[in-house]
Amino acid sequence: MVRRVPREQSGRRVGETEKAGGGNSGFEALFGLPWQTERLRTQAYCPPPRALRGPIARVWPLSAPSGAPAGYGLRTSTSFCLIFSPLLWVVLVEGSERLGGWIRSVRGPNGAIFELGPRGIRPAGALGARTLLLVSELGLDSEVLPVRGDHPAAQNRFLYVGGALHALPTGLRGLLRPSPPFSKPLFWAGLRELTKPRGKEPDETVHSFAQRRLGPEVASLAMDSLCRGVFAGNSRELSIRSCFPSLFQAEQTHRSVLLGLLLGAGRTPQPDSALIRQALAERWSQWSLRGGLEMLPQALETHLTSRGVSVLRGQPVCGLSLQAEGRWKVSLRDSSLEADHVISAIPASVLSELLPAEAAPLARALSAITAVSVAVVNLQYQGAHLPVQGFGHLVPSSEDPGVLGIVYDSVAFPEQDGSPPGLRVTVMLGGSWLQTLEASGCVLSQELFQQRAQEAAATQLGLKELPSHCLVHLHKNCIPQYTLGHWQKLESARQFLAAHRLPLTLAGASYEGVAVNDCIESGRQAAVSVLGTEPNG
Repeated sequence: MVRRVPREQSGRRVGETEKAGGGNSGFEALFGLPWQTERLRTQAYCPPPRALRGPIARVWPLSAPSGAPAGYGLRTSTSFCLIFSPLLWVVLVEGSERLGGWIRSVRGPNGAIFELGPRGIRPAGALGARTLLLVSELGLDSEVLPVRGDHPAAQNRFLYVGGALHALPTGLRGLLRPSPPFSKPLFWAGLRELTKPRGKEPDETVHSFAQRRLGPEVASLAMDSLCRGVFAGNSRELSIRSCFPSLFQAEQTHRSVLLGLLLGAGRTPQPDSALIRQALAERWSQWSLRGGLEMLPQALETHLTSRGVSVLRGQPVCGLSLQAEGRWKVSLRDSSLEADHVISAIPASVLSELLPAEAAPLARALSAITAVSVAVVNLQYQGAHLPVQGFGHLVPSSEDPGVLGIVYDSVAFPEQDGSPPGLRVTVMLGGSWLQTLEASGCVLSQELFQQRAQEAAATQLGLKELPSHCLVHLHKNCIPQYTLGHWQKLESARQFLAAHRLPLTLAGASYEGVAVNDCIESGRQAAVSVLGTEPNG
């Protein structure tokens, strides 16, 4: 939230953001999938706030990443943007007792690190570079654990199909050879794609798009698995335009996805630092932090509070109402605040229930943006070994409706295995199996998820012994679903905000990206839109 500070108090430093409760996270960061290209992003509309003018000192994006759920606020893919200006007072409102959202790192009895949410962040593109710059500005360079381009976790990813693990083909040679589970070399799918005409619809499901351009096998195996890995969702319901905008735009601009990706849309300017240059030189595929990714929100909190940002914990927002003078009254559990401007980083559906009656059309648009739950099961085994080396594997819905995939944590980040070291893997459960259980009112016990995860580890990876350590967390409504027509919901929200000049900015995972980098960028853009200028840092 932002409040204007009287000029006699202008020496006080302030920041900005409002955040109430939900958030989201994406499995793109969690699985580090190579197929997801840089997201095309549009500036979210924010009416120019009358009260927010003055010299700008700095903007920090306070994010809530992605991966497997975990909170909301600095929560999973929820982002917060903190703005410092001599004429602003910034208050960060957190519904829970901790900051970090879906990002949560837990230390086991042997010192091993278990990530309950995202476990790796991709450094690619301008968004990845900005996150690395933030890491450097927070003094965390020495804590970074990179996965370099020549590492097995960067080179090898698998699909589990037909009761077996299959390496995804890489390089030209891999495309020219038959690569199970695909019946033909993927070269032929690429050749088919080059000959297909441009689609004419304003949107299309991911499955329909992939089947039309690349064939039924790629659609039902690769893209189905990808949507489960990134969104924990159904490729027959998710929107290609909103979930994979670079693929949609490549076809619209160049008629061919492959041609569009090869030619690109021009190089996006990106920041520069020693850490960014190192990541480029060593071709990092992802990175984490020595003590777990939660070190990032912890460092952000320390930095922000030391500079005067007010943080309210354990204060879920109960309602928003507009006052006669155009300011917000923000009702909390134990009190209320007034704000000139609100940046909401909570899930869209949660925000829809807090808006006043005057904003009913906006509430309807936001309530249509739903989310799905994911169960995250962390397992550690002593003396065990994996049958393959890589980042992990995904499972298409035709193979197992409940297991989304398994991440091989020890391969990517062995430094976090503890002492004595033990093999760490994370099983992600969700999909139609979990949705059916939720709808039936079935008791979703930890024992149920642990048993399901151990069976998957035994069947798919041969880990038949009992784990020495296990953590189970069900993250409710953690990943937003960008279903067919999602872009129209966003357009409706933008038009309402513009027409009524509401002092409200939307940020977080519900809108234009569920990965950690997307959420940080969402917070940065929200801050820029409120200030009406680019930050200088």
